[in-house]
This record gives sequence, C-alpha cells and structure tokens, in this order.
Amino acid sequence: MNARDAYDADNFLTAYDKVMAKWPAARETATVPTPFGTTHVNVCGPADGPSLVLLPGGGGATSASWYAQAAELSRTHRVFAVDLIGAPGRSTPDGHRRPRTVTDLSAWLDALLDGLGVAETDLGGHSYGAWIALHHAIRTPDRVRRLVLLDPTQCFTGFSPSYLLHALPPLLRPTPRRVRAFLEWETRGSALDPDWLALQEAAANFPSVRPVFGPRPAPDALRGLGLPVLLLLAGSGRTHDPSKVAARAEALLPRVVTTVVPDASHHALPHAIPPGASRRLSDFLERSGG
Repeated sequence: MNARDAYDADNFLTAYDKVMAKWPAARETATVPTPFGTTHVNVCGPADGPSLVLLPGGGGATSASWYAQAAELSRTHRVFAVDLIGAPGRSTPDGHRRPRTVTDLSAWLDALLDGLGVAETDLGGHSYGAWIALHHAIRTPDRVRRLVLLDPTQCFTGFSPSYLLHALPPLLRPTPRRVRAFLEWETRGSALDPDWLALQEAAANFPSVRPVFGPRPAPDALRGLGLPVLLLLAGSGRTHDPSKVAARAEALLPRVVTTVVPDASHHALPHAIPPGASRRLSDFLERSGG
C-alpha cells in the first residue's frame, strides 16, 4: 500500500457527510453509550411514530447507505439508522472490549435499544446487518415486531465461490481502486451514485475492529420465529443464488414474504431499490397486523 492509499479520516467524514446530505433535512443524530462503545445513530421521522431500526451491511457500508429509503420510511416510522460498532462510520468502539460473538452483538443491540428508549421495534438489515438482525430477532423476539432482510448473507445459504474469490483482494489489502473494481464487478457495471461510491472508497483501510463471524441460524430456530419477515433479494446479485436463498427461507420461516428485485445487485442495495420494491417495503411495515 502506498501513502495515497492510507486511511484519511477527514476524507472519509467529508464523503460520509455528503451522502448524509441526501437524507431528509429534519434528520437528527444520537450517540448512545453501550458496553462495547458509543454508537452513532441517524434519526428521522415523527417522534411518536413506531420505531424502525436499520442496520447497514459490512465492509464500507454505513447508516448513510439508507438515504434513498429514509424519506419514504420516515413518513410513518421513527427511523433509527445505525453505524455498526467498530465498522466504518461515526460510532466509536471501546478500546478494551469489542463484540466477539453473536451473543455480544445481541447484547450491543439490546443496549442500543435501551439507550434509545425503544422497547419494541421493527428491525431491518442489509447483508451482514441482516444477519445481525435475524440473530437478534431469534434471541429477543419480544423486542421485534417485524423483520426486513435485504439480500441477507449467511442467513439461509452461503456465499458463492466466485463472490468470495473477487472479495478477497479488497478484503485482504483494501485500497480505493480495489474497492471500486470489486463493486463494479458485483454490480455488473451498473451506474452507481458517485457520492456513495466515493464513500465506499474512502472507507478503505478504515481502522475497523475485527467483525464477528458466526454460523447461520439453526433451522429449528428459524422455524420457531413467529414474527412477520420480508425478504428482499437482489435478482442480479453475485453474492449467492437468490432462488436458493428464497427456497430455503420459505421452507423454514413460517411467516415470510419473499420478493426478488430484478436487475438489483447486492451492493447496490439498499440505496438502489426500484420504486415497486420500495413500495412493497413500506406496505409491509405499515400493515397493522403484520
């Protein structure tokens, strides 16, 4: 890595704020202490609306990635979009304690909800964030009303070998150029928001803590999850086979609604959901009875 590829905090925060400028003007921020550090949350929507907590994917994803959905979702919900602890974003991990297990991640999320004053919430996640959300819903079903999973990874099937092969270079030796090349490959050369792409590049070499990896949820645990689940899958994504993910989820989850979003790639979600699928998301969350 040469000097120009080193992490530049000012550049990252500038890129982060540029994407956050696409959020509704009434956006607020909150910082919540947890046992694993201080978590940064972007907040919008009516103060008395039902809560919706959104978790981003891993890698260079941040809460900023929800910008295209924030205005629509915050019409009816109090939206809390979270920067994962220890990942790129404005959250600050504790210097002595980091999440190491799925149990730790669930404890972090419980502490975050407590700090926000949220007893029960709709919970959504993309990719790695969906994996966290699903595990948390299984562990604390009394705190989750509905679950939204956007192209979840390691929840129902594994990664495709081709995806892992292409993901290794930016994972093992991240540089802005490698991040861009990987995203261009995974999104099949689709036009990407230049501000969002600049943020992904700026996140290369962010001083992240080691992410928590773990198993897929046990089949019996998925069969016992009685809450409503919306599963949105990227039809042209390279991360996994969406048809296999859908079949596995539908075989295990008792109350799942599955939608495959044509021409959507894994890493373009959640900011590039077509209007029809976005409406499906809003309708699911607005249903009173699930």
